[in-house]
Amino acid sequence: MNLVLLTVGKTDVKWVKEGLDLYASRLGHYVPFQVTEIPELKKVSALSQAQIKEKEGELILRQVGPQDVLVLLDEHGHEYRSLEFADHLQKLLSRGAKNLVFCVGGAYGFSDAVYARSQDKISLSRMTFSHQMVRTVFAEQLYRAFTILKGEPYHHE
Repeated sequence: MNLVLLTVGKTDVKWVKEGLDLYASRLGHYVPFQVTEIPELKKVSALSQAQIKEKEGELILRQVGPQDVLVLLDEHGHEYRSLEFADHLQKLLSRGAKNLVFCVGGAYGFSDAVYARSQDKISLSRMTFSHQMVRTVFAEQLYRAFTILKGEPYHHE
């Protein structure tokens, strides 16, 4: 199974990119991992928030195959402690899908169609993080979960 971090928009923050690259490299020791960035929409000033979510949703759904498991990083998702997330990740991996796709939406969240297609929602915190920062924070949590599953000495409890 491949792990995909699907994001709306590219990051131009150097430390975010460096952190994401670091954890993407580390994750590669456990599972094929890739980051797919959907370009931000152009000329959105004339669009409503709902229209932006719909258009971004269409772009997201084009990247998700029919057999893929789609997990949204969403403020309304379930919050996990690291050990709980590792256990949950193991369950997601055992579904046997071709790809396990974790998606970071745009500034206004996800469209109804994306929510309908998803199988799971995860919240990193009740606090709000920038959509760029979430990439690195979540990649680190994925790495941490794999080290927990492998019994490696990265996570301390």
